[in-house]
Amino acid sequence: MKFLTVDVGSTYTKLTAIDAEQRVILGTAQSFTTIESDVMQGFENAWRLLTENRPDNPCADFKYDQMLVCSSAAGGLKMVALGLVPDLTAKAARTAASNAGAKVVKTYAYEISGGEQQEIFDINPDLVLLCGGTDGGNKEVIIANAKRLVAIDRAFTTIVAGNKSATDEIREIFREAGKDVVITENVMPQFNKLNIEPARDAIRQMFIARIIEAKGLNRIQAMTAQKIIPTPLAVLQACELLSRGTSKQKGRGDLLAVDVGGATTDVYSMASGAPTVDNTMMKGLPEPWSKRTVEGDLGMRYSLTHVFEQLPEYVCSDKEYIQRVQAWVELCSAHPDTLAAPDSEEERIEEFLGRSAVSLAVERHCGRIAEVYTPLGEMHTLEGKDLMNLPTVIGIGGVIRNSRHPEEILKGSLYDIMRSECTKPRNPKFYLDKKYIFASMGLLSMVDAELAFELLDKECVALG
Repeated sequence: MKFLTVDVGSTYTKLTAIDAEQRVILGTAQSFTTIESDVMQGFENAWRLLTENRPDNPCADFKYDQMLVCSSAAGGLKMVALGLVPDLTAKAARTAASNAGAKVVKTYAYEISGGEQQEIFDINPDLVLLCGGTDGGNKEVIIANAKRLVAIDRAFTTIVAGNKSATDEIREIFREAGKDVVITENVMPQFNKLNIEPARDAIRQMFIARIIEAKGLNRIQAMTAQKIIPTPLAVLQACELLSRGTSKQKGRGDLLAVDVGGATTDVYSMASGAPTVDNTMMKGLPEPWSKRTVEGDLGMRYSLTHVFEQLPEYVCSDKEYIQRVQAWVELCSAHPDTLAAPDSEEERIEEFLGRSAVSLAVERHCGRIAEVYTPLGEMHTLEGKDLMNLPTVIGIGGVIRNSRHPEEILKGSLYDIMRSECTKPRNPKFYLDKKYIFASMGLLSMVDAELAFELLDKECVALG
């Protein structure tokens, strides 16, 4: 049995050829994604590279039995999320959205105002996730927000995942307005109890439908019996597999994976995130063991300007160097296929920007710890995941994989005394997805988890 996995990314289309009988990866190839014309061109270019007729190429006469495909070429769904209070249902909504591959542009809490209605109109989202209230609790706010949403003259779809007591009335509001709505289970049916899977599945289905709209992807879909899935979902599945293992093979345990792409930086943590500091009280919602966050403003090409603009002041003291960094950012933003020459200043600038993107993304993903004073003395509060004792950090993505010094980029994930409240890993071991196979193995895990784990465990190599 031979598999071909295809990852149609926003920047590159990546192919992986797998021989299940020999239990090896025969070869990989990538080509620039041709999203502006027809993604089939990028696929065909990568296929030619993969099957190039040369004596040392094991894929020269490769023929696959099954093709598995994921894609992020159409971009993440642009989304806004509405909840009742910021630290509860609004955060639950954001968690569900991020785990499903959507870009959450804005989160709103309480009853939205007329000004916020206008803001949503200006954002022009693809999708709105409407939450609010535990089952049987407050339903006035979610009903009021439903009425305000249908009054916005935009063609977004609304997924309702709030108080079930308001479901019938909300369904009628959308029916009368002739607006698209999908109603699913409450993201928080009980206080501080998350139920994000139904909402995540609904978002994922919309993501898949959107993916097929990318020029040519319907032709790739016709080449496989399996549904195309979002690339972030494929990577998440691979991270879960590597961490947990299978019924026959032991996993690697808690880990953090950072995928720096051309448009976004995604961070995945497989860990409970329990406090590592004594006398610490948890604050806010419990975190899911398997967590993904997507930073739509942090990428190495389409979002590189945003990375540059968010550089901390303490790394910008050399004004002449920063001017050269800015010139490189402007060049790469105008020409996304630009590559740095080996052993050049541009290569070092690329590593600096990659480390900065990793630092910002992991900082947003991890938790916050703070000192508080109580009648019993000094204590701490933790909001989010404590990853300070996490043993493993894995680098994924072109800028890390193609770097001659990937560990320098991954150092952005480490605990920073200048940002001591952020619970980033203190002393992890770095690993590299050298062949860029996490998305591929996430796809393969759906049909052969044992083989997918075996290849992941073999190819995820230690650095240093």
